[in-house]
Amino acid sequence: MGSGSRRVLVIEDEPEIARLLTWHLEDIGCTVECCHDGHSGLARALDGTVWNLLVLDLRLPGVDGIEICRRVRASRGYSPVLMITARASETDRVRGLDTGADDYLTKPFSVVEFTARAKAIFRRVEQLAQRAPEAVRRLRFDDLEINLEQRLVSRGDTALELTVREFDLLVHLVQHPRRVFTRAQLLDQVWGTTHEAFEHTVNSHINRLRAKIESDPERSRYIETVWGVGYRLAAPVARTALA
Repeated sequence: MGSGSRRVLVIEDEPEIARLLTWHLEDIGCTVECCHDGHSGLARALDGTVWNLLVLDLRLPGVDGIEICRRVRASRGYSPVLMITARASETDRVRGLDTGADDYLTKPFSVVEFTARAKAIFRRVEQLAQRAPEAVRRLRFDDLEINLEQRLVSRGDTALELTVREFDLLVHLVQHPRRVFTRAQLLDQVWGTTHEAFEHTVNSHINRLRAKIESDPERSRYIETVWGVGYRLAAPVARTALA
């Protein structure tokens, strides 16, 4: 997908910030629309338009960013979400990510960092699409089944509620069975960043993913820790199933 075909919806109630974000997104070739309240932003996000990125303020008049993100994730389509907020607490950050945001920026932030995060999301989503040919709809590993098209994961008959990043992390590991990844490699290949300060994020996401997919997270059946190195998918080798 070329940058000129990327459509971005900015939902931000501060007009100056919205204009600034729009200018820098347009500089990297995006087509941008803006909404300045939660109600209009939610309606636009869910009107059937294919958005390559939603830039979503957490605190909005009418409907807040958490609820918009939740409703977007409950819809059939998938749009990456970059959440921005004046709140800096870890609780708010985790809440946003748990709701399904792909990434999170705290105000004030530099436009250089914002642009880098947006590019990283575009790159990650496009690389993931390239690794999943049209013919391959599902991945299976042991009793886990991953529906790539609908971004759903189940274990046996039980549907598992994963965040966007947890889903992408699991897919990445399943697509590279028995390969050991360092935290830095996972940051680069799943998050799209190489900033060492975020390496602890990999640990927390692995732990939360295990808590959701493992019957006993203390005795991991799917994801192994390779001490001093990183993580890998445990045996048996994953099998790809055609739709």
